[in-house]
Amino acid sequence: MKPGPKNLITDIAGLRVGNAQDDSLKSGTTVLTADKPFTASVHVMGGAPGTRETDLLAPDKSVTAVDALVLSGGSAYGLDACSGVTEALRAAGRGYRLADAVIPLVPGAILFDLLNGGTKDWTDNPYRALGRAAYETANREFDLGTVGAGTGALTAMLKGGLGSASFVLDNGVTVGALVATNPMGCVTTPGQRHFWAAPFEIAGEFGGLGPDPASGLGRIGDSAKLRAMQGCGAERTNTTIAIVATDAALTKAQCHRLAIAAHDGIGRAVVPAHTPVDGDLIFALSTDLHPVPDDALGEIGHMAALCLSRAIARSVYLARPALGDLLPCWQDGTPTAPEKS
Repeated sequence: MKPGPKNLITDIAGLRVGNAQDDSLKSGTTVLTADKPFTASVHVMGGAPGTRETDLLAPDKSVTAVDALVLSGGSAYGLDACSGVTEALRAAGRGYRLADAVIPLVPGAILFDLLNGGTKDWTDNPYRALGRAAYETANREFDLGTVGAGTGALTAMLKGGLGSASFVLDNGVTVGALVATNPMGCVTTPGQRHFWAAPFEIAGEFGGLGPDPASGLGRIGDSAKLRAMQGCGAERTNTTIAIVATDAALTKAQCHRLAIAAHDGIGRAVVPAHTPVDGDLIFALSTDLHPVPDDALGEIGHMAALCLSRAIARSVYLARPALGDLLPCWQDGTPTAPEKS
């Protein structure tokens, strides 16, 4: 078991990812697509999700494959990024065919980044164009950190971002994760240097500091105080939205089980996770390349969760500063949280 050559979700053959963002808006969109339609499902564990076309991913629904998945900033406005991707797919002749009709299938999910200091006084919704631009730049190589859907993402104490990671299993199956990290909770332990995901780090991919040696790390509350001091507001709607993928041949029902298992990756990397104000959601997909026995699904789910934990930490580790930021970046050598009064 080791990371793939790029340590990206695109280590899975046939997958491509594209990013588009507007730095003044402090928001953007990330699109995952593939050389051909793929099997996918979804599982939501947050209390405040924002989605499009996710009902069709339920195991009992008749749709067998989709053409792309969208992660976007912009809250409800960001769902229009799916429209831009749909237009681009239609122009390329991609989609479900019914007689003379071509219908691209593009489920999506959004995170809330409307109060992050960016310019939000647009007249025309910018997300349709961002979605199309992200699709049209989709490639096997793509950037992480302050890009795409992670451009304006914030965690409790630090800037969030876009992250990815992969594993190649001993049986040749590849598993990967892609995430836009914008949770209410913390990705780092108190002091903001050690990542909750540190036990799962591979080869110093997010700083190599190892687990926090302190105990009693589960407290919450400093984050609200720090955010208020920095003008972020003590209350904010949040979300960690992700895609996990494998080249193992899975049914839609098995993809649904994979999405459920992968939520452990959020729980191990974000404290607290799956809160009433988070829209935590995971898409899971299969490119149907490697036949695997039914008993392999447990290992694939476990590896997907580990990939997701690593991807979450990488998203924060690779975030970079920008004009008007409300929170610092991990790379800045952030100070510890203020002491409680």
